[in-house]
Amino acid sequence: MSLTPPTEPVPRRSVPLVWAVVIVLVVAGAGVALTAAFLTPGPSSPPGSVTVTDDLGRTVHAPYDPARVVVFGPSIVDLLYRLGLRSHIVGVDCYAASDGGIGLDYSSDQLALWNLSSSMCVQVEPVFVPSMLANLTPTLVLSTTIVSVAGVEQLTQDLGVPLVFLQPPSLSGVLLDAVIVGEIFGVESQAAALNAQLNAELYNATNVTTTLADSGTPLPTVLLTYDVTVGGPYPGYWTYGPGTFGESLLELTGATSISANATTGYPELTPAQVLADQPDWIVYGVGFGLNLSNYSAGPDWSEFHAVTAGNVTGIDSNWLAEPDPTMILEGVPALLAAFHPSS
Repeated sequence: MSLTPPTEPVPRRSVPLVWAVVIVLVVAGAGVALTAAFLTPGPSSPPGSVTVTDDLGRTVHAPYDPARVVVFGPSIVDLLYRLGLRSHIVGVDCYAASDGGIGLDYSSDQLALWNLSSSMCVQVEPVFVPSMLANLTPTLVLSTTIVSVAGVEQLTQDLGVPLVFLQPPSLSGVLLDAVIVGEIFGVESQAAALNAQLNAELYNATNVTTTLADSGTPLPTVLLTYDVTVGGPYPGYWTYGPGTFGESLLELTGATSISANATTGYPELTPAQVLADQPDWIVYGVGFGLNLSNYSAGPDWSEFHAVTAGNVTGIDSNWLAEPDPTMILEGVPALLAAFHPSS
């Protein structure tokens, strides 16, 4: 008798997009191939605006240096914060208060670091509340695709507010988004400085993995899990499959995922599957109510070789699911240090 598997709990703000970092060497060091075709300021732009092509291929006339910006997606808040643009943000995405409000989409650390409060909420789940956006009188909306693309497009059209989607398909796309934001807000030099930092981390990771490949060093196998089901009919460990940022982070940092051949982007591995593969490392996502005690209560946890060997490490869930500068500046070095401490 076959059982129907449960609906997979895709992690918050998951980004099922293909890994495609392209690194090129330039005289000054490492650079990421970016295309100026995404930025077309100049005569074609209406006065006081910048014409850009966003990550969904939409041509948008964005106001130059907008003072009041609503952001749908923590990854964009992270980018604006690192470019010194936090003061421009007047609103962010939230769930309904009864479902957890702003705390369901932003961690406590993010709320504190970025000085976000419920007064900035624009409810996007389970349904949009147009009045919450209108009341903030934004001059620009920046959005990821964690919200309904059609829904936010219609809402902003009704309000007459320009909308730019920033949803990078790869880590190199994070650098391109920094260029786009730098152009819109007139902070090109800050964007260039940030991209230099990001590119250095990407180059370092690529250099490590290339060295490992050249030397024939076997890559550690890893279970990268973001949630665990302890009881019920389908206990197991939720992980990242092909075409996800979680999977791409392992590839970038010189590791092999035990779910690399999964047929879905976010599969649940049964304890028997993990036992059969016996990964060298287990990396688990923490935050939003999850910590080591949750995972260690999972099925057969103590039987995993990685656990008995002490090769278990926690990592901020935001570093695994958010295509933003922090994923590169914090997540990539953390994984490299765990898998290759001598590199």
